Amino acid sequence: MSASEAGAMREVVEREFARQAASFEDARLNTAFTVHLDRLADFAAPLADDVCLDSACGTGLVARRLARRVRQVTALDTTPEMLRTGKAAADAEGAGNVVFQRGDAVDLPFLDDSFSLAVSRFSLHHVASPGAVVAELVRVCRPGGRVVLADMVVPDGLAGDPDRFERLRDPSHGTMLRVGAIHDLLRAAGADVARSEVFDVPRPVRPWLRQAGTPEDTAQQIERILARELVGGAPTGLRPHSVDGDLWFTQTWAHIAATPAV
Repeated sequence: MSASEAGAMREVVEREFARQAASFEDARLNTAFTVHLDRLADFAAPLADDVCLDSACGTGLVARRLARRVRQVTALDTTPEMLRTGKAAADAEGAGNVVFQRGDAVDLPFLDDSFSLAVSRFSLHHVASPGAVVAELVRVCRPGGRVVLADMVVPDGLAGDPDRFERLRDPSHGTMLRVGAIHDLLRAAGADVARSEVFDVPRPVRPWLRQAGTPEDTAQQIERILARELVGGAPTGLRPHSVDGDLWFTQTWAHIAATPAV
């Protein structure tokens, strides 16, 4: 991808996330993002003296959850609206050890070896160069520290194209990776993969669409296609199913921990 294309994609991400800032952590619309926070925090295995980075943090959901268990967290994102929303929430929660900072995950404004724990959640599928995000996390993480990536992934053998429908819902969506590809990016950046967990997350379709502010005609188009798949239509990759008469779908998420080489 050219520099101009990457810049255009970054502008789309900032525009869409500015619109979504108010609803990003609304548990009525985005339960999956909030319910699994403790699972990610436990997976990251934070220590009381850790100095952490939450890169491409959105509203700092992960940063604020880790803040309860570590010395300090820097929450970095490119979207001012997300940062303002997150800081207001952190202030209300009394999370005084979280610092919010504007910056780009592909060009982190920190010296090498600045953090003992570097985390990024749901960033790789939004960026033009996921390898650059991974390389920057490894660069700013101390040797022997931990880099933790959490993202939606494409399971092996999946039929259909889930990225197509994710982009219809939210134009800032790029491309989901497979777990093996994320492992490869970490190794290429000089980190040893230590642990991975992969799990399915069923989600109701209508709140998922509402949270992103998907235009109603597009939302209805997505719902029609998913409903057709339920009665034998072409696979979308979203694995739709019905729960008490409501339309649901399934994402696959991965948590991956790695250690920069000493």
